[in-house]
Amino acid sequence: MKIDKTNIDIIRELKDGKRSFKKIADKLQITENTVRSRVNKLQEEGVLEICGLVDPATLPGHRVVIIGIKLSEMNLVEKGAEISRLKGVISASVVTGRFDLIILVLFKKGFGLLEFYTEEISKIEGVRSVETFVVYKSYNLKVPYIF
Repeated sequence: MKIDKTNIDIIRELKDGKRSFKKIADKLQITENTVRSRVNKLQEEGVLEICGLVDPATLPGHRVVIIGIKLSEMNLVEKGAEISRLKGVISASVVTGRFDLIILVLFKKGFGLLEFYTEEISKIEGVRSVETFVVYKSYNLKVPYIF
């Protein structure tokens, strides 16, 4: 799918996911049907997802952790996809640098770092090492609520 200026403008307007297609159309000087059809196409193509996001710092008992993972194998894409499906994982990315993968994990009361490592990461073969970065304060971090 070609992402043109109109698509980018619509996506930018959807930063506030509750904004109506009519308001977006009026602002961009296009028809409401154009906005609706483009948003539908962007969603079908996997370019755009409209969802509610939360600031994890406002949720009692919740914490976000970033984990760097080194693998003993070079099947990065396969392992990234596998790890992305573990409980608590918001995202998994194949990266350059000293880690092979960086994952963003949401914890809550009763499911913390110990449970994640012993119940989830331990299931994954080929993990050579992990390094944990606990997020104490973040700016502009909003995540989907996955629990």
